[in-house]
Amino acid sequence: MVRGVAGQQDTRYYEGLRSVARQDLSAITVAMSIRQLFLLSALALALAARAGAQTLSLGEALQAARNNLEVSLARGALAAAQGDVLAADRAPFPTLSSKLSQMDLQNGLGGGNVLTAKRIDKSLGLDWVWERGDKRVLRTQAAQRTVAAAQADVDEAVTQQLLAASGAYIDLLATQERVEQVGAIERSAVQLASTAARRVQAGDLAAQDAARTEIEAQRAKSDTQLARLEQQRAALILAPLVGLSGPAGALKADSQWPRLELAPGALDLAALLESRADVRAASERVGAAQAAFDNALALKKADITWGTSLDHFPGTSTRLLELRLQMPLQGLLGGYNYEGEAGHAQAQLAQARDALEKVRRAALGEMQRLQAELASAAARAQSYADNIVPRARKVADNAELAYNKGALSLSDLLDARRTLRATLLEDLGARADHAKALAAWGLRTQPEQLLSVK
Repeated sequence: MVRGVAGQQDTRYYEGLRSVARQDLSAITVAMSIRQLFLLSALALALAARAGAQTLSLGEALQAARNNLEVSLARGALAAAQGDVLAADRAPFPTLSSKLSQMDLQNGLGGGNVLTAKRIDKSLGLDWVWERGDKRVLRTQAAQRTVAAAQADVDEAVTQQLLAASGAYIDLLATQERVEQVGAIERSAVQLASTAARRVQAGDLAAQDAARTEIEAQRAKSDTQLARLEQQRAALILAPLVGLSGPAGALKADSQWPRLELAPGALDLAALLESRADVRAASERVGAAQAAFDNALALKKADITWGTSLDHFPGTSTRLLELRLQMPLQGLLGGYNYEGEAGHAQAQLAQARDALEKVRRAALGEMQRLQAELASAAARAQSYADNIVPRARKVADNAELAYNKGALSLSDLLDARRTLRATLLEDLGARADHAKALAAWGLRTQPEQLLSVK
């Protein structure tokens, strides 16, 4: 009864369409003009949306990541360290002093001008500290080594951002391809469900089997929605890495997978470790700590303050010269001789050396891990490309052919499709893992080669 009512509604609907089609030519011309206007408007909106979308290649993403906010923060720390070098590389300023003394309050100061006649001893002096023990040299050396460490920190920050950007870019590219793959699977599932519905109406298929195809179509639709959500997430992760200030949803990766190729040949792992930015930064901090420790030991050599002054005392002489010398009596009679500063600096030196060893071990572990991950990811991707995917496609094609000829059940067809879908998604993951492993290894071993990729 319900199906008969629906058929009557469809009949009335199509009769209405035929009546509209039989209208006069002028009405059709007006309708065509309105339709063209809507089409042009839709096309303009589509072009505007496409113009707003930002498509990046891997090379463009890497170049943008070299100047993002994290790198800017590291460069700010470098600029501050460079200012410390200017502050350290200077001698103590001379000190200008003046005084009024010998004022006889009992007998009076006498008459006349205050500066020239009154009996007041007026003095103008100059004092300067002579730093001994090469304190200025050692202080400057420590600041310079800190600058070198800060520069290495900038290089390491750039490398870290390049690693993050390359991984996020490949993830975005993989999610875009996943959307295309699950979209094709969804269309195939919807087509199968539609065919099954027609076969049920014709009495050629059980309603239970048609329901299963409808469930598969709904699952495929859900997978497509999830894939689009993952694509948006990947774009949101990549956006701050490349300094994108607009909506991250408009960020797209180039549809072509980048060709990542590294120069062949054996690599000197020991040399690579010492040339890494994080190892260089830790090594420079050891040098800065050594200079600071030497400077702490130099404090045991007391600084001497030289001074001189010219006195003007009417009634006695108008040109009196005074010479002064001052120095702290440190370390005498069992007194304090900067043992605390030396002990503190020595502890910091030991800490810097331990930090260097820790960074070296971590760097070695990372290099070994990246090398192993690259070899494993390459073998896995090659296996899927050469063996697993072709066989899964062949099995699925044979299942489709057999089902169309009635030689295969619907359950077997759905199993073959599920196997192909899972295999294609696993192949996509394997290719993405290989690309990320290759990018990470290249950025650590041959960054100039990888940064030239388009």
